[in-house]
Amino acid sequence: MSFLPRIKQSNHVGCFWQKYPIRFASRRTVEDSSKRSRLCVRSCYDEGKRTAETLTMDYSQNEGVEVRIAHIFNTYGPRMCLDDGRVVSNFVSQAFRKQPMTIYGDGKQTRSFQYVSDLVEGLMALMEGEHIGPFNLGNPGEFTMLELAQVVKETIDPNATIEFKKNTVDDPQKRKPDISKAKVLLNWEPKLQLREGLPRMALDFKNRIFKEIEDELDK
Repeated sequence: MSFLPRIKQSNHVGCFWQKYPIRFASRRTVEDSSKRSRLCVRSCYDEGKRTAETLTMDYSQNEGVEVRIAHIFNTYGPRMCLDDGRVVSNFVSQAFRKQPMTIYGDGKQTRSFQYVSDLVEGLMALMEGEHIGPFNLGNPGEFTMLELAQVVKETIDPNATIEFKKNTVDDPQKRKPDISKAKVLLNWEPKLQLREGLPRMALDFKNRIFKEIEDELDK
């Protein structure tokens, strides 16, 4: 007997080009990514998202599939990979491991950080609503990398140090979501600010990193 499940909703959170199946990211920011060359180092990142949105709308318009589109901005929280290369997890891991926090460039570039529970509520509001989108889901609170490092120091270790390295190619200088559309049509906006959410993430990272250290010592 064959079994064909009836799926009410399917959520793809990520980008087609990425190695891992679930990653949080976005391409729509204050900085206009269309001004960058389509053949730059970051082109796979930008074009992968454009391709995903195009295919999604094609299925909606040609096949009648009900779809929703979200632009997910920098998200952090417990159970992230300890070494996934994202700036919040990098800083937190480095602070607990007594390593210098790595800042690329002068540290004045900005990012916006939303706690994972806020993102989940935004996605649920989008999926249960009637608007296709796209909607920007992120926290408009803006921090320079230097300011983020200071918050990590205040949260984890006031003696944590910073190491400056040469900036990466095509690193965006500003990322801040405009969530006005989500506020009006989804009745959604983030609740937790960085200084509230970071300690929750730090506790999870602390437990896993210290266990990692203990396991190494037991070998």
